[in-house]
Amino acid sequence: MKEKKITGADYLYLALYAFAGVGMELVLLNMIEPFFGMKTGAYTTPQHIIHWVITCIVWLGAGLFLIQLAKKKYAFDLLKCKSSLRLWQWVGIILCMVISAAAHYVQWEGFKPLLEYQSNGAVKFVFQYIYYVFESFLLSLIVIFGQKAFEMWFHNDKIPYGGIVLALTWGLMHIVTKSSVEVGLLTALSGFLYGSAYLVAGKDYRKTLPLMCFMFMV
Repeated sequence: MKEKKITGADYLYLALYAFAGVGMELVLLNMIEPFFGMKTGAYTTPQHIIHWVITCIVWLGAGLFLIQLAKKKYAFDLLKCKSSLRLWQWVGIILCMVISAAAHYVQWEGFKPLLEYQSNGAVKFVFQYIYYVFESFLLSLIVIFGQKAFEMWFHNDKIPYGGIVLALTWGLMHIVTKSSVEVGLLTALSGFLYGSAYLVAGKDYRKTLPLMCFMFMV
């Protein structure tokens, strides 16, 4: 039997599966949690924490499954790439962090972590930022698999295709979930920036994930 050739479409499907994994939170919010008396927009502090913990477990399971699937089925190991960063890459990483933090500052009209700490209190703040780590984890997979897909199609590794995929999926999704075109476009720009950060970090996942977490949270 002839072995199936691996194509860019295979990796694009992985990126879309990761996006679907992010979207599983909507299933929890709108279909599962209401059965247990958890009403969106009226969560108590324990209910918020329960929601974040369950969502993190779902996201972790989805992400690990996709990582293993890519490794087993396509021989694509996210941790295989290790890069020693040059000076221009360090400059690029710092620039990505500064641009991201500045964009959040403008969007939130202040320092995002401080505002969320003041709004949520210490306990909710801690759990929410753990939740952000796991969301960043799945977003990073959208970037990486999306990048791999388009590199296979166009044989060009200088364009942040993964960021474009993230912008068109997770980014524009915020137009619907936040009922705001402005928020959707700003989030799409953030997604593109995350894809750029992945390339600047030399596609080294050990560097990319902490970088994306910082950019997402600060």
